Amino acid sequence: MHLRRARDHIDRHYTEPLDLEAVAAVAGISKYHFQRLFTAAYGLSPAAHLSQRRVERAQDLLRATNLTVTEVCHAVGFSSLGSFSSRFREIVGETPKEFQRRWAETGAPHVPGCWVFMWGLAERRSPGSAIQEKPADPSGS
Repeated sequence: MHLRRARDHIDRHYTEPLDLEAVAAVAGISKYHFQRLFTAAYGLSPAAHLSQRRVERAQDLLRATNLTVTEVCHAVGFSSLGSFSSRFREIVGETPKEFQRRWAETGAPHVPGCWVFMWGLAERRSPGSAIQEKPADPSGS
């Protein structure tokens, strides 16, 4: 089985909408068999693993950027602020706003949100859609 390949797929594509059938296809098995094997191997369901990964990334963004909680929610792949806040609190033990406020009090510098989004857009480009560098002008102008 290719459970690790499917888990790596979840970890790489956490910002995208992922469904069980698509991730199971990466492993090459049925979604029901995949669900059972993944949970047995990693101790979390694929959906719980995806949520945990998204919350981990959200923690990074809340600590290091000046993005709002809503911007972070959408940047890590949640479509609902309520679901994001509930899941965040369940995993971390405090709301995203409390977490962000606590880290802001340390006085650490923040990366501007525009840089985060520029970097994120480059990361999500498919290999075939990468922007090609213009070849150097042979005339030197």
